[in-house]
Amino acid sequence: MPISSEKDAIKSFGNKVRLIRKERKLSMEMLANIAEIELSQIYRIETGKINPKLTTILKIAEALEINPKELF
Repeated sequence: MPISSEKDAIKSFGNKVRLIRKERKLSMEMLANIAEIELSQIYRIETGKINPKLTTILKIAEALEINPKELF
């Protein structure tokens, strides 16, 4: 996967997390607490600054009460 496509995929993932979080009426802090992830990490994921590990993706999906594939 070319670098630009990889960056686009990371940004797209973060946007999807933000969209679903807002649909669930959760703040970033609430999601971080439920998922047991640092607030700063949620911020970096949603803004496309980091590529989260699979375990982090699974924690976020569980906290949002969705199937992980809905984040892609």
